[in-house]
Amino acid sequence: MQDMKLYQLLERLNYQFEGAKDKNIEISSLVSDNRKVTPGCMFAAVRGTTVDGHSFIPQAVENGAVAVVGDSQWWENDGRQWAASLSKAPSIIIVEDCNMSRALLASAWNGYPSEQLTLVGVTGTNGKTTIATLLYKLFTKLGYPCGLISTVCNYIIDRPVPANFTTPYPLELNNLLRQMVEAGCSFVFMEVSSHSVDQKRIGGLDFDGGIFTNLTRDHLDYHKTFENYLHAKKKFFDGLKKEAFALTNLDDSHGEVMLQNTHARRCNYSVRSVADYTTKIVEESFEGMSLLIEGQEVQTHFVGRFNASNLIAVYGAACEILKNENARKLTAGITHQDLLVKMSELVPVNGRFESIRSPKGFSAIIDYAHTPDALVNVLSTIREILDARGKGQIITVVGCGGNRDKGKRPIMAHESALHSDRLILTSDNPRFEDPMDILHDMQAGLDSEELRQKTITIIDRREAIRTAIQFAQPDDVVLVAGKGHEDYQIIKDVKHHFDDHEVVREAMGLKPSGIQGVLSGIRNFFKL
Repeated sequence: MQDMKLYQLLERLNYQFEGAKDKNIEISSLVSDNRKVTPGCMFAAVRGTTVDGHSFIPQAVENGAVAVVGDSQWWENDGRQWAASLSKAPSIIIVEDCNMSRALLASAWNGYPSEQLTLVGVTGTNGKTTIATLLYKLFTKLGYPCGLISTVCNYIIDRPVPANFTTPYPLELNNLLRQMVEAGCSFVFMEVSSHSVDQKRIGGLDFDGGIFTNLTRDHLDYHKTFENYLHAKKKFFDGLKKEAFALTNLDDSHGEVMLQNTHARRCNYSVRSVADYTTKIVEESFEGMSLLIEGQEVQTHFVGRFNASNLIAVYGAACEILKNENARKLTAGITHQDLLVKMSELVPVNGRFESIRSPKGFSAIIDYAHTPDALVNVLSTIREILDARGKGQIITVVGCGGNRDKGKRPIMAHESALHSDRLILTSDNPRFEDPMDILHDMQAGLDSEELRQKTITIIDRREAIRTAIQFAQPDDVVLVAGKGHEDYQIIKDVKHHFDDHEVVREAMGLKPSGIQGVLSGIRNFFKL
């Protein structure tokens, strides 16, 4: 971006002006990381969970910041006295909410990009990645240039941009949206995490629609209580404009709660009851399922009731987008039949119920399921298919991440053991915790002799997967849960290469597939 006048950045901000009070100064860049301060920049301080950015304001000014943003608490406690001690103070912008102000400034700095796009957000505990990605793929197949902001990877049309967070921080997020505008994107689909709502990373964005998937226990290490977690999700819908749509899952007990205070057009979807958008599973196998949507049978490459729910959410959202006033000119001529045809061509997202077939007659399913509810959904789907066949057992490999919600660990182990024939507890991303401490927390959920008898513990994830593959007999299913698309394992603060897909295929005696094979070859070459 070119330099901007300070007054251009402040046009939508509520603030008190102190210091130099020069609105005509040129701002060369906008930063909230003190390490990125350069002469001529604006430094926006934020109170983080561990570090208070206000403490870096004096250093930022010494390093050349010509404008700083701080909250009224900082100004009264420290800022006023600090500014008085300077021979030449910078322009000082005092705000009530630093997080929201940073988001509004980021949007202004990038030319309010969300207002030039049809932007749809997806929130909930499970299903966000699948729904956002499938909407991106669906509208791409319909011929529109699209953007995706997702846990797995961001995309600007077909150009991948690595993702560090489910929802990026405001400066990165608005920069990404601006790049999408410049690339000619019409639609953008993004995951909206509870953290991003609570921290107001999405503040000031102009959403044209919001989708709620479901709500189960997760992220309580951050939110502390389930009520806080719920409220964070709900705030996303509270903030939608009246011209937007708010699509909720009637099958989740929290679905209607999400829309209690929204100004947006309300609509819903279900696989169990009457709703605006409904579907029914006609037939399913590990290769896919047939769904009944608006009286038509649609063949899909997806498996499980949870994916039926994801797909009807995608269909419902697409139908609502067709009604959107801004999108209507673009989508003129697109029919519901066109949507169903293109939906039948969609394939599962990387690491979401991906099936790998062994030459020995059993299958492995790789899934990102890392919450109790997601695990039960996947295991129940596998069980239903095996019961219909009348043969086959489930062998599950699962762990829990370190430095995250400890309360769900025993629940994860309990549900895994309850719905599996054999269970192997192992490491996930231990981070700064001792892997064995995490496993002890999980083992506490094995509250009966029956569950303990069917469970073994193997700390090394590679060895755990290999052991599960060795246990498997023809018609069995090995579920490798928790990491899905991730191609790394975090130990301490280091990411080590680790891909469940590669380990499973290696244990089955299969060659690595596609790009995995190329990358594996490169890694093996450099090991020589």
